[in-house]
Amino acid sequence: MEKNKNKIVVIGAGNVGETIANVLMVRELANEIVLCDINEKRARGCALDIAHGTAFFEQITVRQGGYEECADANIIIVSAGVGRKPGQTRLDLAKVNIGIATDVARNIKKYAEDPIVIVVSNPVDILTMTIQKETGYDPKKVIGTGTSLDTARLRYLIGKECGVSVKDIIAYVLGEHGDSQVSLWSRVRLGGVSLAGFVEQFNMNLDHEAISKEARDSGAEIIAEKGATYNGIAMAVSRIVEAIVKNENAVLAVSHLLANPKYGPWAGVAMSVPCIINENGIQKSVYINMDDDEKAAMDRSAQTIRDFWNSTQE
Repeated sequence: MEKNKNKIVVIGAGNVGETIANVLMVRELANEIVLCDINEKRARGCALDIAHGTAFFEQITVRQGGYEECADANIIIVSAGVGRKPGQTRLDLAKVNIGIATDVARNIKKYAEDPIVIVVSNPVDILTMTIQKETGYDPKKVIGTGTSLDTARLRYLIGKECGVSVKDIIAYVLGEHGDSQVSLWSRVRLGGVSLAGFVEQFNMNLDHEAISKEARDSGAEIIAEKGATYNGIAMAVSRIVEAIVKNENAVLAVSHLLANPKYGPWAGVAMSVPCIINENGIQKSVYINMDDDEKAAMDRSAQTIRDFWNSTQE
């Protein structure tokens, strides 16, 4: 079946999936958005609520549907999964969500031959590997949101501390979307100036460790305050979608299975590296020079993901 380049299916109509669909509608990144959820009533309600808002923007079709809608969709977004419960270990949560992701992947595979799949559910690196394994799709077309939001948080915090527009800050958080993520401080640029040069010029002092910690722990802080995070990740997803539908060749920090042995100790796991994204998905990944400590931290992050993946396969 020929793909409809203007159609996006969002699987999972919880807070995250609903917010993603609404942001895609507001940003006019699709002509047709379909919400798919095991709770069809919830999906219909979400779709209707969003559809009413199109009267203020564009007449985009937003509706509820089943997995058969994946057949001609250009992009499929997976946000299905459960949140961590009190007393539940990260491994226990992963096993539950791996089961859900496996079922989702098999249902997508029934209908869709060659879509771009964006994985949002957590633990995102592990679920990206799960969905790629179950579907057999090209790893460059199974894209995890990875550290895209962590990167946005780091840029926001640097901009806030330095008094610079976030638009003029180049910075990356790479590796695992989790505790072992790596903030590449050696590569930060503000308006074309290195961070070291900027802070020296304006006699500033930045606490790299504190800022990295805040970027890493912001999600947990938001969950503690309001119970869930969904606005930031919806914007991150919309940015990835924008790069695809507009064929931008944008460089974004996203996760995908690093299948090529050239990645060395990173090979064989899904983790975030800068990637050029266009209408084909990930066109290629970009290696950024790192200092020795950052490279060692990336190696440890890859091993953390590998060990966690292996523990879920037992």
